Amino acid sequence: MREPSSLNSADATHEFALDENDDGKRLDRVLAALSDGNGLGLSRTRLQQLIRDGHVEIDGVVARDPGAKTKAGSQVRIAVPPPRKLDLVGEDLPLNIVFEDEHLLVIDKPAGIVVHPGAGNRSGTLVNALLAHCQGELSGIGGVERPGIVHRLDKDTSGLLVVAKTDTAHRGLAKLFADHGRTLPFVREYNALIWGTPDRAAGVIDAPLGRASSDREKMAVVSAERGRNARTHWRVHARYGPAGREVVCFVACQLETGRTHQIRVHMAYIGHPIVGDPVYATGFKSKAAQLPDVAQDAVSHLPRQALHAAVLAFDHPITSKEMRFESPWPEDLQPARETLAAWR
Repeated sequence: MREPSSLNSADATHEFALDENDDGKRLDRVLAALSDGNGLGLSRTRLQQLIRDGHVEIDGVVARDPGAKTKAGSQVRIAVPPPRKLDLVGEDLPLNIVFEDEHLLVIDKPAGIVVHPGAGNRSGTLVNALLAHCQGELSGIGGVERPGIVHRLDKDTSGLLVVAKTDTAHRGLAKLFADHGRTLPFVREYNALIWGTPDRAAGVIDAPLGRASSDREKMAVVSAERGRNARTHWRVHARYGPAGREVVCFVACQLETGRTHQIRVHMAYIGHPIVGDPVYATGFKSKAAQLPDVAQDAVSHLPRQALHAAVLAFDHPITSKEMRFESPWPEDLQPARETLAAWR
């Protein structure tokens, strides 16, 4: 007997016909791929919850098992219910907005600000500020009415961040971020100071990332079976120190994937961690000792890791207009860079 459908007229529905490439696969994985391919902005976790809550039908029958095997030719219907109100209070906090229209806004985030509330961070976050600023113009793709956070920056990483204000913009941005510039115009570039001098001017790090087995708060390069694929392109802009004995470099890193702590972990993996990184560069005191006293002092007083999201470029998900934003190297990191640049 058919289970009664939980779909109603208030739900936003999406229908798909499965083909031979979907045959015999997990339902949640198939739906996640369809979401990515169609810019729906639904994460696999979100889809699993929609399935368990009865918001997915296969050939007219409610499916409640995310691990159910799919069949080619099946008709799948996903119903996304209206978003719930977010249990957070908007706060009148300063926002450095570099662009805004009715669909999205681009923010230059200072270091020290947490993007999204979590345990111990229910206030003072970027989301709290956006709730107050957007005044109800919020994307609800995640199942909760909130600003459309499609990517994040670590608390102590500064720089450019794009936020969706509408579901349509959220879906378009989610598709861009999932593609990461492989087929769609999209650039995320970071600047950083790193320890040591790479033996090449540029390179690509292709190493999967996952939770470190020794410390679940850290990320690490792991086997392909345990982690998610991750690629970082890097190039050296400047080397600091006497010729042939440079100790610090200024680099640009472009993301081809967007994993947690990706640049920090990848640069440490190749032996060149971010200067000032309290988690992934703890073993580089010997490098600091090679700096002249004035440079040692400047580096030791860095307030955070020397990492900054400097460039964000994409086609507007609604208007298709080419958008490019650049953020200069931040003031709190500038003294260290100037001191290093003066070292000969």
